[in-house]
Amino acid sequence: MNKLAKTTSLNDGQNLLSSLQEARQLGRKQLAVLVDPDKAKLGQFKRLLKLAERGGIDYFLVGGSLLLNDQTERCIRAIREACSTPILLFPGSPLQITSSADGILLLSLISGRNPELLIGQHVQAAPYLRASGLEIIPTGYILIDGGVATTTAYISNTQPIPAEKTEVTVCTALAGTMLGLQVLYLEAGSGALHPVAEKTIQAVNEAVDIPIIVGGGIRSAQQAQTAWEAGADLIVVGTALEKEPQLLQDLSLVARKVETALQSQG
Repeated sequence: MNKLAKTTSLNDGQNLLSSLQEARQLGRKQLAVLVDPDKAKLGQFKRLLKLAERGGIDYFLVGGSLLLNDQTERCIRAIREACSTPILLFPGSPLQITSSADGILLLSLISGRNPELLIGQHVQAAPYLRASGLEIIPTGYILIDGGVATTTAYISNTQPIPAEKTEVTVCTALAGTMLGLQVLYLEAGSGALHPVAEKTIQAVNEAVDIPIIVGGGIRSAQQAQTAWEAGADLIVVGTALEKEPQLLQDLSLVARKVETALQSQG
């Protein structure tokens, strides 16, 4: 079999969005690893892929806010050769789109007021996306203050929602679902001092019925557990694993622990 072919661990006939939706319905907690192609160091990346091969990762997200050296294809190739984990693009711009992934989180930055990131770049990318064969997942991207200025906020030219303004985040999430977005991504930003607050995740979870992804600032199994228990369906971890790849196993164990507790309550 060609290792670079698009192969995923999904059941036959099941696409990526339906997998996210099903996981939410069943209370299954999922884990994604965010790989920034510009920052992926070969030695650490190889260790991470070995851990991924053993299981525990549901998705790889590939992308970043900047594109200093275009290593996207190299990263995807390395993942394909190591495991069959589905690969989703998490692009910071149309330049980071490649048909070699399985799908793309088509991000609309609904927390900001920059028209380019609400619809402008999407218009530019639309013809290529249609021809790419990628599964397109319309995603409402909500940037929340994580206690430090982030590259995402700077590059996007938007202000994050203040962490204490839970009602603003909830209304933003509701508006996204009313516009037909299929997934919500609550983002504190890469390198955030604080992850998205538990009360914020809880409030959004109670207000919407679509999959909720949470990322940014999650550096420990306890923080991941808090987010999952609050209602996150998919946790995204990136920066922490660059320093401590072994954390991946702890996160996988915590995910199963939360699932078991939820099932016993139900």
